[in-house]
Amino acid sequence: MSSISSFSASSTIAFAPIPAPILSDLVGNTPICWIGEPFAPAGRGFWAKLEGANPGGLKDRAALHIIERARARGELAPGAPIVESTSGTFGLGLALAGIVYGHPVTVVSDPGMEPIVHRLLAAYGTAVETVTAAHPVGGWQQARLDRVASLLADSPGGYCPHQYDNPDNLDAYAGLAHELIAQLHRIDVLVCSVGTGGHSAGISRVLRRRFPQMRLIGVDAVGSTIFGQPARPRLMRGLGSSIHPRNVAHSAFDEVHWVAAAEAVWACRTLAATHYTTGGWSVGAVTVVASWAARTLPAGTRIAAVFPDGPARYHTTIYDNPWCDQHDLLGRPPADEPEEIKHPGQAEATRWTRCTTAVRA
Repeated sequence: MSSISSFSASSTIAFAPIPAPILSDLVGNTPICWIGEPFAPAGRGFWAKLEGANPGGLKDRAALHIIERARARGELAPGAPIVESTSGTFGLGLALAGIVYGHPVTVVSDPGMEPIVHRLLAAYGTAVETVTAAHPVGGWQQARLDRVASLLADSPGGYCPHQYDNPDNLDAYAGLAHELIAQLHRIDVLVCSVGTGGHSAGISRVLRRRFPQMRLIGVDAVGSTIFGQPARPRLMRGLGSSIHPRNVAHSAFDEVHWVAAAEAVWACRTLAATHYTTGGWSVGAVTVVASWAARTLPAGTRIAAVFPDGPARYHTTIYDNPWCDQHDLLGRPPADEPEEIKHPGQAEATRWTRCTTAVRA
């Protein structure tokens, strides 16, 4: 009889117990990936920080940190409810934080939330409130915020993380910045999408202490008002805004680019086909801009770009041919170079556009 077949529970082999990890240990220490051809010539490219490797994406970091700090300051009592506005990713992070710290979570979203995100949130025990009409000025985001205020008024002791304005949102990304330093050792250019403004401000603040000359390139969505463009209806979610988040550090940006939905779709699908790595709207938009930087900046420039999530939640949008056909998003790659404007008020961006004046209005 072989030693394998004779093994039994009474054998004298002892196994050391494996310490049970806490759920928050699953967040962070995400990998980087080199993105090269066909986005840039041979030998050129950029490093992508794959935040989709977190359980829910980039904003797991912010949700856990904000809730931990609120509890430490006594702003959030044990077991008290959490209520927040989200288009999806921050909601997934709050679902994790609610489980880790023992809080019921309600998120307010709108009809644009993907069905898979809604169902995942429900599976995680998070309640989802959906607003049905956009605010006439502030769009879906303002409508969501108004509903959050109403829910909090009916929830004594309830806590709102205020991801758009909370400085803890910025502080949450110090760890990501230190990971990039350890992984790349030198960073000359950082490319980030901009929505709440949290990760672009938080990461760049830490990196510039180490690399004072580092350039920060912001990536916004066509139709977003963050950098002084008129607010328009937007297909892309996760970047851009129809309100003005206070966490956006306008003065930190060396330049800003607006990217259109079709351009982001092309980048996401090309990433998938050539690098077996991809993600959502922010990933596509960031890729358009970071690859341009890799093509045009001096050889040897070390470019880091943050990919906030993976592709899973976008199977009914970016990766769905009928949906993309319906919105005329296929077969429309970005131009080789962006349009150039000197000031956000000079012209309305309708395709990939670059501006070296990053202002609010």
